[in-house]
Amino acid sequence: MPRVSKSTGLDRSPPPVASGGETAALQALSTERQELLCSLIGLAVKVGLVVVAGVSLARLASAYQERMERQGELSAVLDLEQAKLSKARDRFDHLFMVEGEQRLIREQNQWIAPNRLRVVWQTPEASQPTP
Repeated sequence: MPRVSKSTGLDRSPPPVASGGETAALQALSTERQELLCSLIGLAVKVGLVVVAGVSLARLASAYQERMERQGELSAVLDLEQAKLSKARDRFDHLFMVEGEQRLIREQNQWIAPNRLRVVWQTPEASQPTP
């Protein structure tokens, strides 16, 4: 077959045929590239999963911290309300003990100044005729 010079780029000769050893080397190189590509894809997927897990863990940690702060606030409010309830129970119990009524009257007397008179308003009964 006639050959054209390489300077024109028109080489009409058939491509060189690889020998058995070269074919095996090319296949091994192709297999190594495929394995490398698969390894890189697997690594990318694993890195992605680690990043997703890390972000999720960070969000969970912040949510846990917020809930713990809320629980602390609610616990403090509960302690205050329980103290108020205990105080109210004690006061209620003292009112129903012996002389509890007198104790209540003494507490009520403190609200009225000593130099003031108590005025009790009574509504006239509707059944009495007016003169």
